[in-house]
Amino acid sequence: MLKHSLRWLTGLGAAGALIAASATPAVAAPTVEPYFQDSTLAIGAEPTIRGLLLYADEPTVLTGVSVRYDYRSLAKKLTVTPADGQECTAPEPGVLVCTEPSDVTLYELPPLGGGIYRNGAKRVHLGLTEDARLGDSGDVAVSFQAAGGRRGSYTSRVRVGEGVDLAGGPFTEFSAKPGGKFTVPLVVANAGDKTVTGFVAVFDLPYSIRTKDRFSNCRYSGDHLVSCQFDEDIPVGTGLAAKLNLEFVRDTYAPASHSGYAQFMTTADFEDLTRVRAAAGARAATPGSGPKLTLAKARARARQTDQTDVGPGYDHTGWIIKATGKNGTDLAAIGATLKGPAGAVVTATVGFRNNGPATLDGTNGDFEAATHTDVELPPGTTAVEVPDNCWLRQDTTRTYLCASEMLLVAGQTYSMKFRLRIDKVIPNARGAVRVNAPCECPGGEGFHDDIKPANDGTTIVVNATQGDGGQGDGDGDGDGGGGGGSLPITGAPTNLIAGIGALLLVAGVGGCLLARRRTSRFVA
Repeated sequence: MLKHSLRWLTGLGAAGALIAASATPAVAAPTVEPYFQDSTLAIGAEPTIRGLLLYADEPTVLTGVSVRYDYRSLAKKLTVTPADGQECTAPEPGVLVCTEPSDVTLYELPPLGGGIYRNGAKRVHLGLTEDARLGDSGDVAVSFQAAGGRRGSYTSRVRVGEGVDLAGGPFTEFSAKPGGKFTVPLVVANAGDKTVTGFVAVFDLPYSIRTKDRFSNCRYSGDHLVSCQFDEDIPVGTGLAAKLNLEFVRDTYAPASHSGYAQFMTTADFEDLTRVRAAAGARAATPGSGPKLTLAKARARARQTDQTDVGPGYDHTGWIIKATGKNGTDLAAIGATLKGPAGAVVTATVGFRNNGPATLDGTNGDFEAATHTDVELPPGTTAVEVPDNCWLRQDTTRTYLCASEMLLVAGQTYSMKFRLRIDKVIPNARGAVRVNAPCECPGGEGFHDDIKPANDGTTIVVNATQGDGGQGDGDGDGDGGGGGGSLPITGAPTNLIAGIGALLLVAGVGGCLLARRRTSRFVA
């Protein structure tokens, strides 16, 4: 899971920040921002694969796309060659131009309704020639152009470093009650043939796992451990270890297994991943003010040359912590009571509340919602605007299935707005809201263990007669127009601290991403 999450977030963390930091509004077409990650390459190692990522704040399709790689600053030292079979030409030494074989459609990234859209161009291999030497560095200017005059560019840094091989310790298992404490090992080894001189541990911890420690060489978001940087050497064939004191929050779901991970990176590889953060003006995690977290004793020395991990298949470790006891979740549906004359457009704010006592964490590598909600429109109404995270169920014309966020925090309300036109006044016209609705989804059918299923359903009532307002307690505003915004399901900004959100905080962009939500779409 960690490797999958980091691969996804490597692009999102950096390029998403660039989109978020841009204040340019979309007019005729959404702005498309490119990103090409920095690289540290090792002499004698296999080429590294990199791809140009394209981001927008609205869905879009790019046609006639070509990508130009200009690496003349590293002429005769760097090679850039196609990796995915695209057609490429070299108009001059140090330049490669590749044509995309088909349209590039920018799809929305999870969570649904977040408003960040991404896709990538075909990838290329970055390799070194025999003329490359330790300490060499230069730029790769990557630019794209597409039909309609759409274009953009990004300049990436490439350094020539020393190849090393970090390996993580074995996975281990523990158990604790919600609110309980536990200690896990942090073990890293040198599996290569050169001494590792400094490294970084990047943590992928779920919402439920926190720490009270505040080590000066680690970074945190609240009580969440994000990363730790070490200057210790790891000689060939040796390993280092430390202990981390962690704990479950009281609203941890139980019984359940909660997994945490740490990935080890060289200092240069970590810099390649996160250098763009400051340039984008993104939020950074906070360093601790306590003592330094140290591993086994090793002679510290100044970093002599940049290093890159050339064998990253086993560079992580992890822990499975079983939450014991019973601590479940009650999701309660929220309906609405609306009123208005024929032709009016009214807003139904519906959704659900997590009554706890446990937070429901559905974060996983499939990026599936923690639950789904059915919203059935009352008769006599038509939806003119629906949230981005909702779509019509198959074989229906009035029932929308809506995906939630992956993390649903106890005590939070998750609401969304439907804009409904009243086509015909029908007294006591009733629709429905049903949380924990069935869904034939790739990651499973969702949440089935609600501890109080009796409140999973409620009503949407339009033009209730006196004394028959139904169970809805949502927004019933009518304005006779089609404007106004519609919100995706949203609560506290917990995407920042979900398990897959750890690297978002390392790259420092979680808050920026959420700030640029595109929240609604028109359907009629």
